[in-house]
Amino acid sequence: MNYIGTRGFTGPKSFAGALLDGLAPDGGLYVPAAYPTPDFDLNAAAAGPYADLTEKLLNLFGVDVLGVAAVRAAAERTSAAFLRDGETPLTQLEDNLWLLELYHGPTLAFKDMAMQMMAPLTDAALAQTGEHLTLVTATSGDTGAAAVRAFAGSARVKLVVFHPLGRVSPVQRLQMTTVEADNVLNIGVEGDFDDCQRIVKALLGDESLKARGLISSVNSINWGRLLGQVPYYLAASAASGAERPNFVVPTGNFGDAFAGWVARKIGGNVGHLHAAVNRNDALSQALNDGKYIRRQAVESASVSMDVQAPSNFERLIFEAAGRSAAGTRGFFETFAARGEVRLSSELQGACLKEVTASTISEAETAATIQHAWKTWNKVICPHTAVSVAAALKRKGSGPHIALATAHPAKFPHFVAGALGFQPEVPEAIARLHGLKETITAIPNDQAEALKAVTAFTA
Repeated sequence: MNYIGTRGFTGPKSFAGALLDGLAPDGGLYVPAAYPTPDFDLNAAAAGPYADLTEKLLNLFGVDVLGVAAVRAAAERTSAAFLRDGETPLTQLEDNLWLLELYHGPTLAFKDMAMQMMAPLTDAALAQTGEHLTLVTATSGDTGAAAVRAFAGSARVKLVVFHPLGRVSPVQRLQMTTVEADNVLNIGVEGDFDDCQRIVKALLGDESLKARGLISSVNSINWGRLLGQVPYYLAASAASGAERPNFVVPTGNFGDAFAGWVARKIGGNVGHLHAAVNRNDALSQALNDGKYIRRQAVESASVSMDVQAPSNFERLIFEAAGRSAAGTRGFFETFAARGEVRLSSELQGACLKEVTASTISEAETAATIQHAWKTWNKVICPHTAVSVAAALKRKGSGPHIALATAHPAKFPHFVAGALGFQPEVPEAIARLHGLKETITAIPNDQAEALKAVTAFTA
C-alpha cells in the first residue's frame, strides 16, 4: 500500500512515511494511491471482535510495514477506547434511528479511538528509524485532549497543542492543561480554531523546524488519525442489522465523515453519509450553494465544530474531481488567495453524490437535547444533538445511525440550560477540578508560534 498527495505528490510513501509526514511535501493531504479491495469477508469481520476488525483494516491499508506486534497493539488499544461493557456502543432509539456512542475512551470523546491507535503506531515507526518527532496539532477541544492523553510521556515524541484561547469548554481545557508531562506544550491562541489550523499548517512547512528533525501533526489531516475512525462505521453497521444504514455525522473538520466515506469505498455496508454542521456552516454552503467562503468562526454550543475551513474537505474535492491533483491544487490555492472559490456545477454534483450536509441552529440543538431526554431518557451533548437533529429530519428515508461524539458532562452549561439540571459528572472529569494548569498564551501570530515551538524543541 502506497500513499500519494491530493495536490500532485506521487512519491510514493508507505504508511509509515505518511504517518510521520502528516502533510505531503507539496502541502496536499495523503490518500491511498488506490483504495484496497479486502481479501477477507469485510461484513463478517465487522460483526466480530472490534480489535480483530481493526487489525485486518490496518493491515489492508499497509500498516503492517510497522510489524505484526505494533499493529495488534494499536488494534487492542483502539478497541479498549471504543467498547462499552465489551460491546459496540450502539443504542436503538426508535424505528430506523440508532445512536452510536463514541465517547467511552479516556477523554470521553470520539477522538480517543484514533489517537489511542496513533500513539503506539507512531512509537513503532520512530523505533524503526531511531528518530524523534515533534507533533503539532490544532484543536477545537477534543483532539488536543485525546492527543495529550495518548502521547504524554512518550520518549520519542514532543507534542505541541494549539487551541483557541477561551473557545474550548472548561472541561476540554482542563483535560489538556492539567496533564503533567515534560514532552507536552499547551498553547492558547488569541483567535479561533481556523487560526490555529493555519498556524499548524505553516509550522509543518517551516524549513527551520524541518532542519531540526521530523515534524508532523495528529490532526485529521494525518491519514493515520483518519484511518483509526474507519472501523466503527463497519462495526456499527453490523450491530444495527440494517441493510446499508445511513450515517449522520456531527462535522467540524470533516475527518470523521470522510472516514465513513472510506468505509463505504472499500465495500462496507455503509449507506449515505450526511454531515450535520452548526452555525459555522461553510461546508454546508459549499455543498448546497456551490460557494466555499472563508468566514470567521463564531462560537456555538457545539464548540468542537466551530470550523469554517475544514481540512478534510480537500480529500472530498480530490475524490469527487476524479482524483484530479491539478484541479484540487487549483481549487485550494484559489481559496487560500481569495478566501472564496466556487464549485463548478459538475464538481458540486459529484460531491453531493458522496455526502450531503445541513445546518442545525442553536435553538434546534437545545430543542433536540430536550427531546432526547423527554423521549428516550438520554442526556446528550450539543455535538450529538446536532447529529440527532439532522437524523430526525432524515429518518423517513431509511435507517440512520447518528454519531454521539462526546460525553454531555464536557459541556455542562449548555446541557443544563436546556434540561434544567446538570448532567452526571464521571470521575474522569470530576478529578480534574483543582489541579494545576500549565498553558502558554500567545497572540494570533505565526512568528510567536514558531518562537514557542522552537524554544520547546531546543
